[in-house]
Amino acid sequence: GGVYGTCVGNALKWFPDKRGLAAGLTAAGFGAGAAITVIPIANMITAKGYEHTFLFFGILQGVAIFVLAMLLRKPDTAKAPPAKRKFAVTKADYTPGQMIKAPVFWVIYLCFVAVAAGGLMATAQIGPIAKDWGLANLPMTLFGATLPLLTMTLSVDNICNGFTRPLCGFISDKIGRENTMFAIFIGEGLALLGLMEYGQNPYAFMTFAALIFLFWGEIFSIFPAICADTFGSKYAAANAGTLYTAKGTASLIVPIASVLAATGGWNLVFIVSAVVTIAAGVSAKFILAPMRARWIASSNETSHELEPELAANGPGLRHWPEQTGK
Repeated sequence: GGVYGTCVGNALKWFPDKRGLAAGLTAAGFGAGAAITVIPIANMITAKGYEHTFLFFGILQGVAIFVLAMLLRKPDTAKAPPAKRKFAVTKADYTPGQMIKAPVFWVIYLCFVAVAAGGLMATAQIGPIAKDWGLANLPMTLFGATLPLLTMTLSVDNICNGFTRPLCGFISDKIGRENTMFAIFIGEGLALLGLMEYGQNPYAFMTFAALIFLFWGEIFSIFPAICADTFGSKYAAANAGTLYTAKGTASLIVPIASVLAATGGWNLVFIVSAVVTIAAGVSAKFILAPMRARWIASSNETSHELEPELAANGPGLRHWPEQTGK
């Protein structure tokens, strides 16, 4: 968690005009690291046991992280050319404490919770659903490989989950965060309903499950980017980490899926998950977008008014009202 948060935060600082893509590629790398080590770790556990495996990979990863961390640098904003931005972003830098006092932060937070919870309710239940529908062990062939349907589905899902992070981050850099959220979140809701309606067909099950992961994984690129756009680059790592606690909040809601499945079957799980994610998409477009635009305009206006005072007093003076008296 510490490595992930600091790397994403640094990526947001380095590429202010491509924050979605930068966060998405970093998040995809986080998943890729797990993908390329899971088989070697499993093989070593089988051959030499848990203690040897944990010691070996613990030392290997610790040394690798330490060496690579020495190569990380913060961008020199004084030398950097002005970023070419298509959309308005704040010129101010808000600390986490200041950020959580802003109503717009909590709208972003609730959107994150809603989409993460809706997606987790379904993605966490893919295995039990496939088993209940009698699909889990059906042999499926894809690209010359034949595997049980559940194994094949989870493999494809993980690819989609990784691929969507830079893809949706890139799209959000081009068309805007809220526009991307609107399209993707509604797409996730429709994919959930599609799995409910047609999922007992094995090919439809694989297709809609992949779409759910494709539409869900983008939360790891769009939300860090929109957080930095709204609250500045200087505290991007701490602010994105604060926002990321929304995933933990969402995980507390996920057990509700088991209750829903016990009372109304899997269809009820799909319907509730779809409604939550679609509501988040609509909220992003029609509530968050205008609210964030007003926040950024007000923030930049305040920053512009105080530029002469900042120049006169040097870099030690920030523009916060409680510090300037304005």
